[in-house]
Amino acid sequence: MHRVSPLVTTRWLSKVLTPGSPGIRVLDSTLNSSEKDFRQRHIPGAQFFDIDECCDHTSAYSHTIPHPTLFGDYVGHLGITNDTHVVVYDTNDKFCMFSSPRAWWMFRAFGHNRVSVLEGGLSKWVKEDHQVTSEVAQIERTDFDVKYQPQLLKRFEDMINNIDSQNFQVMDARAAGRFAGTVEEDRKGKLGHIPGTKNLPFSTLFNEETSTFKSPEELKQMFENNGIDLSGPLAATCGSGITACILALGAHLAGKEDVAVFDGSWEEYGQRASAQQVEKQP
Repeated sequence: MHRVSPLVTTRWLSKVLTPGSPGIRVLDSTLNSSEKDFRQRHIPGAQFFDIDECCDHTSAYSHTIPHPTLFGDYVGHLGITNDTHVVVYDTNDKFCMFSSPRAWWMFRAFGHNRVSVLEGGLSKWVKEDHQVTSEVAQIERTDFDVKYQPQLLKRFEDMINNIDSQNFQVMDARAAGRFAGTVEEDRKGKLGHIPGTKNLPFSTLFNEETSTFKSPEELKQMFENNGIDLSGPLAATCGSGITACILALGAHLAGKEDVAVFDGSWEEYGQRASAQQVEKQP
């Protein structure tokens, strides 16, 4: 089975998307959206992947990654098998690829590497006059065999232990003010960042004019300029586990394919860590 690219273009998708599109499943993975929003306008043949539904509902934190069985059942109801090439997109007009990298990471965390993010999202798709629809395709349930990849996931305890051990590097996708602890968070908890973490705001990975990712060479230089060694173990964090996945995808494009994501991110860390386990900028 051939390897798929982590990014696909709108032009490529428009050419391969045919009625039924055997072997391809397009998913709208927009955060804070709904089935109703999806039904109003989406790429033909797409299904709705609800990040806040496909999660651990027993967790105290937002969109925590679900149990493998739940994930397998959820994507099976979307007609996805282990052979399916999954293409995820979102409708965020400001960043175009905001929550789709989270869906991309989730599939990979459960052993499905045949997953790509649609570069530019629905915004670019519409600007190029590709077809959208309000019709929802009828699909049959399939079986999806989960192969959980724990090395792509970091827990709170991993982050605490790493403060002293420094077994892996950590990069934070939040804006500079939030990272420094000089700007209030939307969620309760302490302000600041995990000690030893490098700040790389996720928005800097995009070309401002086109809302597409910068080139692999530019991305490599950005990581290097921020003191991040792509040859060593690396984890990403953010506010609640969404934009950390943008950093993970950016590193993947730059050749680093095994970046782990701290799922609870600052939402969990800011509430559970002690004052001595939090760092602020002077």
